[in-house]
Amino acid sequence: MMAGQGHPALPSIFLLLVLVGVIAEAQGSGYLSRFRLRSRLQRDRNMRNVRPNIILILTDDQDIELGSMQAMNKTRNIMEKGGTHFSNAFSTTPMCCPSRSSILTGKYVHNHHTYTNNENCSSPSWQAHHEPHTFAVHLNNSGYRTAFFGKYLNEYNGSYVPPGWKEWVALVKNSRFYNYTLCRNGVREKHSSNYPKDYLTDIITNNSIEYFRLSKRMFPHRPVLMVLSHVAPHGPEDSAPQYSAAFPNASQHITPSYNYAPNPDKHWILRYTGPMKPVHMQFTNMLQRRRMQTLLSVDDSVEKVYNMLVETGELDNTYIIYTSDHGYHIGQFGLVKGKSMPYEFDIRVPFYIRGPNVDQGVTNPHIVLNIDLAPTLLEMAGVDIPAEIDGKSILKLLATDRPINRFQLNKKGKTWRDSFLVERGKPPHKRADGKEMAQEENFLPKYQRVKDLCQKAEYQTSCQQPGQKWQCVEDPTGKLRLYKCKGMASMFAPRMQALMASSPSTLSVVSNFDDCNCGNAGVKPSALKKKRLLNKKKIKSSKAETRKRWARSVSFELDGDLYAVDLEEGYRPLGSSNSSWTKDRWRGTGVGDDGEEFSGMGVAAKPTTRDKLTPPAALKVTYRCSILMNDTVKCDGGLYKSLQAWKDHKLHIEHEIETLQTKIKNLREVKGHLKKVRPEECQCNTPSYLLKNKEAYLLSVEQMDSLREPSKQKTLWLQKEQKRRKKLRKFLKRLQNNDTCSMPGLTCFTHDNHHWQTAPFWTMGPFCACTSANNNTYWCLRTINDTHNFLFCEFATGFMEYFDLSTDPYQLINAVSTLDRNALNSMHQQLMALRSCKGHKQCNPEKGGKERNHFSEYRPVHRRKRPKTKKPSSKSLGQIWEGWVG
Repeated sequence: MMAGQGHPALPSIFLLLVLVGVIAEAQGSGYLSRFRLRSRLQRDRNMRNVRPNIILILTDDQDIELGSMQAMNKTRNIMEKGGTHFSNAFSTTPMCCPSRSSILTGKYVHNHHTYTNNENCSSPSWQAHHEPHTFAVHLNNSGYRTAFFGKYLNEYNGSYVPPGWKEWVALVKNSRFYNYTLCRNGVREKHSSNYPKDYLTDIITNNSIEYFRLSKRMFPHRPVLMVLSHVAPHGPEDSAPQYSAAFPNASQHITPSYNYAPNPDKHWILRYTGPMKPVHMQFTNMLQRRRMQTLLSVDDSVEKVYNMLVETGELDNTYIIYTSDHGYHIGQFGLVKGKSMPYEFDIRVPFYIRGPNVDQGVTNPHIVLNIDLAPTLLEMAGVDIPAEIDGKSILKLLATDRPINRFQLNKKGKTWRDSFLVERGKPPHKRADGKEMAQEENFLPKYQRVKDLCQKAEYQTSCQQPGQKWQCVEDPTGKLRLYKCKGMASMFAPRMQALMASSPSTLSVVSNFDDCNCGNAGVKPSALKKKRLLNKKKIKSSKAETRKRWARSVSFELDGDLYAVDLEEGYRPLGSSNSSWTKDRWRGTGVGDDGEEFSGMGVAAKPTTRDKLTPPAALKVTYRCSILMNDTVKCDGGLYKSLQAWKDHKLHIEHEIETLQTKIKNLREVKGHLKKVRPEECQCNTPSYLLKNKEAYLLSVEQMDSLREPSKQKTLWLQKEQKRRKKLRKFLKRLQNNDTCSMPGLTCFTHDNHHWQTAPFWTMGPFCACTSANNNTYWCLRTINDTHNFLFCEFATGFMEYFDLSTDPYQLINAVSTLDRNALNSMHQQLMALRSCKGHKQCNPEKGGKERNHFSEYRPVHRRKRPKTKKPSSKSLGQIWEGWVG
């Protein structure tokens, strides 16, 4: 009976437990309801496994400072009004191939080692070490369908498809609009000059749209990454036929720095070049017009891609980025055209982005770089960013829907970089111990350094003191300048003085021994050592003398014996100065009494007295030209009157140079051979067991060298031979075309009526312009924050430039002389840290608190607005840098 009474109690207990569980579940769901509501969009996206598409549109040589975007109304309407414009976007290297390598890898030039458009550009080293780690490889591995269309790298030869790309339609070599070759998925495809079929801008646009549509039909749930790398507005600036009459009065390139020349306060190229000629100015107007015409086709391309995204329903799930590899200059500082300069017109680039969670119609003043593209694309795709990438993702500058933690009301704002590195050119040469050549420690301006040196007595005489190498001269403008003592003073170098003051025994011929004679074993070691040192001193002195131009054949006397310094034979005794043999010998050398000439290097000199060294009257360089005592070149009158004689003699000089270079190469090979077969010194008193160990060690070393040296030497020889032949071919081609456009150390270009094959045509005839140099190496610190806006540059030559863009936005005046030493040292330290940085942590130093370097007053605006900066006067420049940590 009691059992029967217990049955009704069990359901009631069970019902109570169920009720308690329901209440607890309701309380839990209420606790999490806010979080679930807030993350609903992200949860739905993860459930559907939908990731955004990414389209990168890249132009070639497009500026932002010279008004190129004014030609692209469709692009500005789509990208600027529909997205965010970064007003402070820069390229870290204003050169095509280095900048594109940085875009692909997210690294500075000093980390991917593509220094110029030729140096390591698409080289085997690049293909082995950096190409397998581009952003395309990472996105392809994560499931993206990757595609590339257009210009890749300047030296890409089309023999392979780089890793990471499923669709590959790339231009072989440098930019062209017609008559080019494409590598389409490994197969070469040649194009001619038929606009509907061959205009490259349209080919890139149509192929990319077809690929995107096909991908979405076949793989609707897989995201797409596309790179549209246009060649516009790069030369040869061929526009589409329908745009050949556009912009007849283009003048956006005429800025305050246009034809601002000469520039004696800037680096050597701008000091070397002067103002443009009228034909150059006409050319810049035509060039600006043609460049903007080519951009009209790119403007159409952006609109077509946008319409395709709207039609496929993928616009809201696609990031579009529009930018350029670097800027450009047209007439600025008298430079007719080009890039590669560290100034605003070459390093500033257009940068627009639109897509999910990106504000529309906003101008963002934060600094973004070309090295930021790779990490940004990786974060967009949800891929981990490797630590070795130097750039940073800019998504945190764009996100607007991230939840705010109400418990962190005092959280600091976004921190971002305020400085970055601009670098161009090869690194400094390394010494034998592996260390770089020391940078110049004197950070005073050049005129101040010259003024300090001119205070020394050794620079105040006119090349009269023995051993004087420099003299200080005041030019007509009142500036002090240092000039090198050439000609006569170089013959009295300190090493020559030491030889003339030494005993003639040091110049005597040393006897050679065929066999090791140990008969003099009892001689003191100190005497043997002294004799060896004297012999070595003689050899080193003669070797150093042959390197001097004016000391290649110089006669001097020592105790009645006449000696000559000769490039080929070194020092040789010629006999007594009173002997008739000496007089006859010197009559037959150089230019004799009868005026007979000869080709080659030589001097005309007469027998000298015993106590005085008489310098030569002239140095015979070629059979028609000589260098006189006053360091001027004098040739016979025929070279100054006949163009054909001038060309023939110039070709003769090139031939002589080639002959001497070949002779030097052969001499170096003989020198290397002599080093290998050097006889061993006498080992008369050395124990036998030490000799055996030494022989065994030398044998093992020789075996290892025999395996290493041949292949390495052969490779180096082949590289040098290829460069020599290439240089010779260019020289011969210039001779055939009667091309005399060249200046020492500068890269020149010629332009004529046949250069442009499409309208509008150039009709003002040929001209020459030299505006850049392959060896112009520099490193610059560019800083923009609440209080500073400057550019500080150090050139490989030791020259420095500083521009305060708050007061001098067009960089007209080099103000480095207004800064004190502490300011220069601080900037130098920060610049040196960036030059050696690796990874985003080292390359993007950030500060917090009062010193944080973000724009605290940043608000979204609907027009381009640079950050507000104080305008310090020249008197307060010294105080700006107090407490600043470089």
